[in-house]
Amino acid sequence: MARIVYSMLTSLDGYIARSDEDIGLPVPEAELHQHFNDMMRQASAVLAGRRMYETMRFWDSPERETGTDEVERDFAQAWRETPKIVFSTTLRQVGFNARLVDDDAENTVRSLKAQADGLVILGGADLAASLTRAGLIDEYRLYMHPVVLGGGKPYFQSGLSLALKPLGTESLTQGVTLLRYAPAG
Repeated sequence: MARIVYSMLTSLDGYIARSDEDIGLPVPEAELHQHFNDMMRQASAVLAGRRMYETMRFWDSPERETGTDEVERDFAQAWRETPKIVFSTTLRQVGFNARLVDDDAENTVRSLKAQADGLVILGGADLAASLTRAGLIDEYRLYMHPVVLGGGKPYFQSGLSLALKPLGTESLTQGVTLLRYAPAG
């Protein structure tokens, strides 16, 4: 059975982006980027909402695999090799190694969870909120940057109530602290 893991970089005050146009968080440097590369290589699939998918499409470009930065080339290759399921009612098509789902995210993820194995990475706060309400997320990973954005898109959607139990913490480069939690109960 697959494990659904909601994983995002966040500010200390809990935001994943200042706005749709301005992430506001520091760009991962090589060592932190490698951590995400390794996680992507472990993933059997990626789940993304429209905005997250459009942000990550940057890595679909073949030029990303031939760039000068080795850690970015590695991530681009891992991204392209990992199957993606994109949930959107507005997109009409998605790129390489991606499948578009325009309805019933809950049943699609239930089916994936039952049929797949290993780690499934979930990105995007709106999709995560929907799957949290359905009880489908197995782990929450907050990569806390030592910055305060003061507002923006929160990791946890407003109005969402959730009891969590700690799974552990890890200090990473760039002052980032990984906080891992599972639903309690």
